[in-house]
Amino acid sequence: MVKDRYYLVKTHDRVGRMADTQEYSNLILPRCRFSEALLAELQQVAPSTVIVYDDKVLIRHLYTERRMMPMNIYVERLVEDGNDQALEAVLDEYGRAIKELAAANIFPGDMLLKNFGVTRHGRVVFYDYDEIIYLTECRFRDIPEALYPEQEMSAEPWYSVSPGDIFPEEFPVFLFPDLAIRQRFTRLHGDLFTASYWRSIQQQIAQGRVMDVLPYSPALQLKNLPANKPVKGK
Repeated sequence: MVKDRYYLVKTHDRVGRMADTQEYSNLILPRCRFSEALLAELQQVAPSTVIVYDDKVLIRHLYTERRMMPMNIYVERLVEDGNDQALEAVLDEYGRAIKELAAANIFPGDMLLKNFGVTRHGRVVFYDYDEIIYLTECRFRDIPEALYPEQEMSAEPWYSVSPGDIFPEEFPVFLFPDLAIRQRFTRLHGDLFTASYWRSIQQQIAQGRVMDVLPYSPALQLKNLPANKPVKGK
């Protein structure tokens, strides 16, 4: 299943928001490049894939990607440093990344911050493809209103949930345990928490509409001037 997901990414338009991967089989590296702690972890989590010899390490199958800082760590550091401007920028980038993936008919599945990386240029890129799926295969639903208060207090949902059902209203608490960050992101991209937004993108894809995905931030886009407004210097 994981290999199928990576193949999907390899053959799909990544719109600059999914890390490119290189696939290797039977890759041999010098053992001196690995710490003992790393070798121990690899042998614990992937014993059938990693074979350690006296002077080399054989990895039967692996994917490599561009090195990035996981977004959850990046955000934690910004909060610790009190860098509100950079925090605002990376949260906006995160929302734009999700929206641009959606425009390319991709739903990340697991949208936790740890599954996104931040490049040295501050661009947010998705890199964990285990649960990736075509957006048009998803079913986005609104959470039905509870019939009585006891239903809302129940540990189990009071509504039916089928495989493939997604409830965007649940995203805020799931993605942003920190209330201040959640409120900031909601102000920037609160439409991602509504089923109607996702259904509208699905409808546009079904109609064959090609949505623009620009490789630069809105701040760098050229603005349309009114036809009767003189250009400075003319």
